[in-house]
Formats: sequence, structure tokens, C-alpha cells
Amino acid sequence: MNSDKTTFSALPKWLIPLDFLGLFEKDPFGNLLVIKRFFIFVIGWFTYYRYTAVNKIQIKGSDQLVNLPDNGVLFLSNHQTYFADVIAFYHIFCATKWGYKDTISPPFYLFSPRARCYYVAAAETMKEGGILPKLFSMGGAITIDRSWRANGENVKRQLDNTAQDKIGMGLKHGWVVSFPQGTTKPYAPIRKGTAHLIKEHQPIVIPVVINGFRRAFDKKGLRFKKRNTRLTVHFKEPMQFLPDESIEDMITRVTVAIEQEPPVM
Repeated sequence: MNSDKTTFSALPKWLIPLDFLGLFEKDPFGNLLVIKRFFIFVIGWFTYYRYTAVNKIQIKGSDQLVNLPDNGVLFLSNHQTYFADVIAFYHIFCATKWGYKDTISPPFYLFSPRARCYYVAAAETMKEGGILPKLFSMGGAITIDRSWRANGENVKRQLDNTAQDKIGMGLKHGWVVSFPQGTTKPYAPIRKGTAHLIKEHQPIVIPVVINGFRRAFDKKGLRFKKRNTRLTVHFKEPMQFLPDESIEDMITRVTVAIEQEPPVM
């Protein structure tokens, strides 16, 4: 039996039929998928108007998602807010599952959302700001301790050696969104760990470019900063990497793909 599911021996006999419906299926981190689907449904309904009424989201390239496998897909994107970016990705992923193309209207897809989705987030971000970040973590956060930044300042501390393994677990089970710059600051360098992750797990890599979120929302992405802002999400073609490609070349290519080359002064 799939190791992600509760075994029959652990269930009362009257609950065993429900296991066939997937009600006791868990993700690799021990979270029930039925709870995660409910969470995505609730957050989706509460945030839908943010992307369609208060602001207008423009999606390009969602056809790149149609024929992707259910797991082993890594989305690499620039980062502009803590949560608004991620929520937008979840809306698009769920809409694409239902056959929508470059749109999230109407939101019927929330009745059967894509639950095998994860996003990489700094552990300190998920611990601060009260109950909302903690609830968002239930939606699929893969938390890592950043070795280069803490409390808004550059630091140097021991590398989180479990990060690669946790992201690998997410990739084995579904899709993972990663922000390889590790910060919402534009044109920040790509972290070398991204290249090592690709070499080790060899996922399908989809580069994504987003824009407008920094203007529309505060840094956390929970409050409006400017309304009637156009939000753009552009999914590009999968990237191909050579087995012997250097870490430096991979980083350069990812930087160009997500359009984070520093502007020439």
C-alpha cells in the first residue's frame, strides 16, 4: 500500500471504506490531504476577489502546465510578497487542473483543488505575524532555515542540511514552487542551492516571471497597497540542463529565465 496512506490495520473497520476515497491520504509531511483541500478551498474563496476585482491578474503560458506529470515539477519564480504570490500560483494550478487556460474565472475549480502542491518558505516567515502565516503553512509550506538572512538582515549561519531532502520529498509527491533568490528584493542573486537541487532531483523546471504584486500588496501580501493594479504571471517553457553543466552556468541561465538580471546603469 502507498506509504502516504493510513494502513487498514490502524483504522476501525467502519472507516476502511473511507480510506478508498482518499480521506485518510497524507502528504509526505504527515498532513491529511482532505484538510489541505479544505484549506485551499477556504483561502481561495476569500482571496479570489483580490486577483479579479480589486486587481486584475493576467496569466500567460498556462498551457505549459497542461501535460505536466503529477509530481517532479519545480517552478522557479522571482518573489515579490510573502503570500500573495503563492496564493496566485495555487489559484492558477487549480484552475489549470479543471481545464482553464490563462484565467481563473469563474472559481468553480476551488471545489476540487490541486492538493499536491508545495512552496518553499523561510521558517522565520511562517512563525511571525500571528495565526495567518501558521494557517498558510498548512497549505503546503516546505519551511527551511535560511543561512544567509534572518530578521531582515544578512547573516552567516550553519546551512540547513535538511532543506534539500524536504524539497525532494515535495517533488516526489507533487509540484513545488521555489523562489531561488530567497528574498523579495528584486535582482537579488540566485542561491547556489537551487542548482544543486536540480542536479540531485532532476525535476522538470518551469521558470515563472511575476510582476505587479509588489505594487498591489504590502510585503507580506496580506494587505492592499494599491488597487486596480495589473498582476502578471508568465509561465515559460521548461528549461533543459546538461548533466555536466556547471553550477555557475545554471545560475546564470535561471537568472535570465526569471528576468532578474540587474539593470545596466
